[in-house]
Amino acid sequence: MRYVSTRGKAPVLDFEQAMLSGLARDGGLYLPETVPALSGLNDLDGLPYEEVAFRVIRPFTGDSFTDVELRGAIERAYARIEHAAKAPLHQLAPGHHLLELFHGPTLAFKDFAMQLIAQLFEIALKRSGQRITIVGATSGDTGSAAIEAFRGIDNVDVFIMFPHGRVSEVQRRQMTTPDAANVHALALDGHFDDCQARLKDLFNDHDFRDGVGLAGINSINWARVVAQIVYYVTAAASLGMRDTDFCVPTGNFGDIFAGSMARAMGAPIRRLIVATNQNDILHRALSTGEYRVGEVAPSMSPSMDIQVSSNFERALYLAYGGEAGAIAQLMEELRSGGFTVSQGALQALRAQYVSGRVGEEETLATIRTIRAETGQILCPHSAVGVAVARHHAEPGVPMVTLATAHPAKFPDAVEKAVGIRPALPPHMAGLFDLPERVTRVENDTAALEALILERRTI
Repeated sequence: MRYVSTRGKAPVLDFEQAMLSGLARDGGLYLPETVPALSGLNDLDGLPYEEVAFRVIRPFTGDSFTDVELRGAIERAYARIEHAAKAPLHQLAPGHHLLELFHGPTLAFKDFAMQLIAQLFEIALKRSGQRITIVGATSGDTGSAAIEAFRGIDNVDVFIMFPHGRVSEVQRRQMTTPDAANVHALALDGHFDDCQARLKDLFNDHDFRDGVGLAGINSINWARVVAQIVYYVTAAASLGMRDTDFCVPTGNFGDIFAGSMARAMGAPIRRLIVATNQNDILHRALSTGEYRVGEVAPSMSPSMDIQVSSNFERALYLAYGGEAGAIAQLMEELRSGGFTVSQGALQALRAQYVSGRVGEEETLATIRTIRAETGQILCPHSAVGVAVARHHAEPGVPMVTLATAHPAKFPDAVEKAVGIRPALPPHMAGLFDLPERVTRVENDTAALEALILERRTI
């Protein structure tokens, strides 16, 4: 299996190389040259999650990992997901199901990918003897999942940037309380898009990148996307492999892009519904064809407070028929504030995705309504997804909404909606008693490089 950059000027890599690289050297994102078909789809229901994961992921890894290595990595990764089903379906209403993705160690869907790629990184690095520096940008959940997955792993230093004052207190403490010497939480002055821009700056400084062995674990990393394909397939199998709609709370577009890959592999996904909060650039782009960056408006669903959705570049690449030159031009225009999607590409995108937008009041109202109707408490991101799903529901077609985080990660929003502060699970009960370890950093690439050079292990 070979991987190519969306911008067409980076070396073609195998799976391990693409995983360790993260961002391509031309600034693009890696995609497989072809998407493998998944055989035996009708035989997957009832299989353990780990077995489905092996069958989905194996075709993408090529010769990078043996079957024994990959199975071992999957078993170790998902042993930390507490629910027996790993990603259980919970019925909210007739025909509407919640895919619970918050049973991992940091209570968010990011655990499904991060726990696995940490295991794969460890195998690859032990084999090569290489030492790497992982730098990530997070709007809240990626950072805690990465720190939890990579803390204490040999040959890896981890630096996670999060926007100062723009994540929930639980999210912040999950990043700042681990005491492993190889992990570092950096509170950057700015918003998530600033964190993401500085991350790309670091990767595009090739001298720095090569000097510290820079690797990325954001959803720009193809291995993240591959791991997230699995729960679309298990959900479809649980529903009898019928045509099903999936509604996905969406910020950086990685999770819903994984859904498009599941569909390309053969999963019976009818519609992929992009659910956005008030920072609705993706909904606006799909509605109008205009991708124009605006100001980020802080919300109660902070993991979606994004204006530059990195993984949308992958969707654009496919919509433009793999014309890497066109994608490079669009990304250059984005540096000046935005671009217009061609009519043909917009039609291709609309054939893959539909979208909706939910404001703050409807998010609160949805948390209240679902609690009253079902007893289920939603996090605000999942509530955005449920609200958009209800707007798009069609009789006779199953709807699955991805519940991306545990409500206890966002107690202020939940309390505002229903007057209850959901409790953290027992394994996190002492989170608020632990000392924090965090470094405030300015929104400056040179300052970040200096800090990383100072703190990393030589």
